[in-house]
Amino acid sequence: MPTIFSKIIAGEIPCYKIVESEKYLAFLDINPLAKGHTLVIPKQETDYIFNINDEELAGLHLFAKKIAKAIEKAVSCKRIGMAVIGLEVPHAHIHLIPINHVGDINFSNPKLSFSKSEMEQVAEKIRGFLG
Repeated sequence: MPTIFSKIIAGEIPCYKIVESEKYLAFLDINPLAKGHTLVIPKQETDYIFNINDEELAGLHLFAKKIAKAIEKAVSCKRIGMAVIGLEVPHAHIHLIPINHVGDINFSNPKLSFSKSEMEQVAEKIRGFLG
């Protein structure tokens, strides 16, 4: 059964896209823990990240690294935290979250809400640092 991420990849559901390649896609989380919270996913539908073959998994992490470096420049933060939880959507994904304190990456924290305009602006700003 297609996941919400598969529908985003297919263009059936809109997203605040950062960038995509032939194999991977990065877009803003619509229920972020911080401004710039981004999801990085493989386009191949796989439920569990550790079921991805080694080459694809390495490629996913290298793709995420480029996005993280751009987020660091676009959003004021000390670091980009990375989390793989894998329970909320049955499609492998990496959370890239701007953090200033270890507690900033706690998924039980209240989710933030930004206007469509703010989401578009932060996505554009991140894209601007991808070079």
